[in-house]
Amino acid sequence: MSDKIEKTDAEWREMLSDEQFDVTRKQATERAFSGKYWDSHGSGVYRCVCCDAALFNSEKKYDSGSGWPSFTEPMVDENVETEEDRSLFMTRTEVHCSHCEAHLGHVFPDGPKEEGGLRYCINSASLEFESEE
Repeated sequence: MSDKIEKTDAEWREMLSDEQFDVTRKQATERAFSGKYWDSHGSGVYRCVCCDAALFNSEKKYDSGSGWPSFTEPMVDENVETEEDRSLFMTRTEVHCSHCEAHLGHVFPDGPKEEGGLRYCINSASLEFESEE
């Protein structure tokens, strides 16, 4: 999966729910404690809802208390990219899928220090869970 996946808004709308489209294609954020994965504890892989790229492993998921799924690191570094986000009158680091450029969430430097210190704060609407169970 080295080539970028490009689709029109109409094509993305056809395959995604309204919430998934707003989050992944328009950089929206779901409400805290409202997404389907914020409190999930199963074993498996979290994949991009737009292109199925493997993004995060459940072994690196933890309860940050933020109300969004939080991970200490991506499953495959090459599948996740970051860039500066200056929206909402603040500077943050946006996380997106490197294959389809779906907005996933943001990464913050307040994660568990023993795990590298990063908190990938990810919208459930940008993910699809593949259970190992």
